[in-house]
Formats: sequence, C-alpha cells, structure tokens
Amino acid sequence: MARDGAPDEVAFYEADPRAIVPLEGFRVPRSVRRALARRSFEVRVSSAFDEVVRLCAGDRDGGVWLSPPLICAYGELHRAGFAQSVECWSGRRLVGGLFGVALGSLFTSESMFHREPDAGNAALVAAHGILTEHGVTLWDLQMASAHVTRFGAREVSAEEYRRLLAEALADGRAPRFA
Repeated sequence: MARDGAPDEVAFYEADPRAIVPLEGFRVPRSVRRALARRSFEVRVSSAFDEVVRLCAGDRDGGVWLSPPLICAYGELHRAGFAQSVECWSGRRLVGGLFGVALGSLFTSESMFHREPDAGNAALVAAHGILTEHGVTLWDLQMASAHVTRFGAREVSAEEYRRLLAEALADGRAPRFA
C-alpha cells in the first residue's frame, strides 16, 4: 500500500484478522439478486485492466492507496499473466469492476469500483463464478467491510490465513481467467 505522506513508497501491510470469501460459502443477498435480475451487465475479463486499476485508484475516504508506483506494478503483473480484472460494461462504458492477483489457487481482490448502481455487486457475483470455474480455493479480500460480509466474507486469524495461503500457493500455477 502507499503510505500517507510518502506516495512514492510502497509499504507492506498484513491485516490481522484477514478477510476471505469461502467460495463454497458465497451468497448473493436477495436485494442484490433482484437488482441484478432487473439490470444486466456485460461481463468481460481483463479487457480493460489498466482502466480498472485507474478507476480503483480514485479518491477514497481513507486516502489514496493505489499510488503511481503501485499502479505501474499491477500493470506489469497483468502483462506477466498474474493480475486479472473482472469488468462490468453497460454498452461501451466500463461501469464496474475489480482486479486482483492470481497465484496458485489464490486470488487476491485488491480493489473494486462502480460508476453505476449495482455494477460493483455484479462484478463480485461474476468474479465468484469465474474463480470457482478456474479452481481458485482462496479468495482473499484483505479487509472485511459490512458490504462484503453480506456476500459471505469472513475474517480469519493471521495464523489461519497463512495456513490457507500456503495450501493455495502450493498449487504452483497462475490461472488466467481470459
């Protein structure tokens, strides 16, 4: 993460507890299901990765965590095949999405955004399907929020997270979702 007051530095943070989404425990809240039934988005994978990252880097209540060096690093990870985005489109406009890093059977959701109501929720629902299809076993969100807990996210201790992480990384692959 970028450090406040030092946007060109990248600091390492380890959340304890750590938020994960058990893929088998993922649920779509009824209100989200109804909203998505009324509105459809075209889902694409990594067709506008750099744009997703830029939109995720917008102003946040807690400051800007996606500094220019981090944006560049995520772009390089994408070009190397390790970072992917799940995007929701309305016509020709990118309206929601998330991005993350895939290693072994781990996917870390780094950030998400939405420009239209329900587009972020649609990205989460689409990501779940894509991650399940590609054999991801650990979906890491880093930090829990009231929003993601509605979808089944839960917190685990740092010790439990490290155990799950070791299992997911033992797979040794970097899944490409496109």
